Amino acid sequence: MLSSTVQTDYWSELDDGRVVCELCPRACKLSEGQRGLCFVRARENDEIVLTTYGRSSGFAVDPIEKKPLNHFLPGTPVFSFGTAGCNLTCKFCQNWDISKSRKMDTLADSAGPDEIASAAARLGCRSVAFTYNDPVIFLEYARDVASACRAHDIRTVAVTAGYLNAEPREEFFSFIDAANIDLKAFDEDFYQRIAGGHLEPVLDTLRYLRHETDIWFEVTNLVIPGHNDAEDGIRRMADWICQELGPDVPLHFSAFHPSYKMREVPPTPRSTLRRAREIAKDAGIHHVYTGNVHDREGDTTYCAGCGTALIVRDWYELIAWRLEDGSCPKCGVRCAGVLDPTPGTWGSRRLSVKMGQEGIALS
Repeated sequence: MLSSTVQTDYWSELDDGRVVCELCPRACKLSEGQRGLCFVRARENDEIVLTTYGRSSGFAVDPIEKKPLNHFLPGTPVFSFGTAGCNLTCKFCQNWDISKSRKMDTLADSAGPDEIASAAARLGCRSVAFTYNDPVIFLEYARDVASACRAHDIRTVAVTAGYLNAEPREEFFSFIDAANIDLKAFDEDFYQRIAGGHLEPVLDTLRYLRHETDIWFEVTNLVIPGHNDAEDGIRRMADWICQELGPDVPLHFSAFHPSYKMREVPPTPRSTLRRAREIAKDAGIHHVYTGNVHDREGDTTYCAGCGTALIVRDWYELIAWRLEDGSCPKCGVRCAGVLDPTPGTWGSRRLSVKMGQEGIALS
């Protein structure tokens, strides 16, 4: 039977007898039997262990665009799963029932790395995504799943806030093929008050991805009315992305919906997202999208050279594909991303997957 507790590497002993977890900037200092803020990393027998190895809050097949990744194997299915817990404390969390869970019964499904890779291959998935909660906190589980996926020529995707220290960051992204980084705001005060963290480690992760790896990555900003929707902040964020990461890194502005501890905040108006998109495009970012609202223009990929609509989307459905060998048919400018000669045909379907000893069940 697969053990749910495994040893980890990123910790050290303190003079006062406690052990400090060095996975992320939180640096949780733990006595025997205590768990870190993330819930899944704990002190047992004088070391830090991962307590949720092989246990998941659920499995599903999603369109890759839902991560969101619009420039990584468009139209293909991705096998998605997460665990429980998180190393940030966002008051607006859209998956709070999973990421804020402190109940082991949230982890109702179990599957080892080989089982996940085999299920993804059987279902025709081109990639496996570590998502729903932040995968950096289950690094060891994700690492072993990625290793198993390589045997099936299946790629791995991380949907993460990028809140981790330099050494584990290097290991974590060593087995990742594509990522979406959640840049919650371009404001330290917002990170401290609303997300329970700091901005600079996230910027360090983005710089690392751009300058130290060849991983394809995109950036998402959840726009929350009255909190991070000021035009000046959006402009500063867009300028930083363009200057530090380059104009070809796609930026997604997603609509907030009242959730968790911010139920009194209204949903993001579509006009706010469209204005944010205009600001980012004016800053020089080539590919800017709107999410969580129905906006075909904001879903569509346009040529960075001449503005031709290259990949037309309606929500997660691809309804037109005009790329020729990855380039614009009119001006010949290459479209940034990891693109097949032809798109996938998965569409907008979501398929729930139940893993078990007798195989997989679909619904």
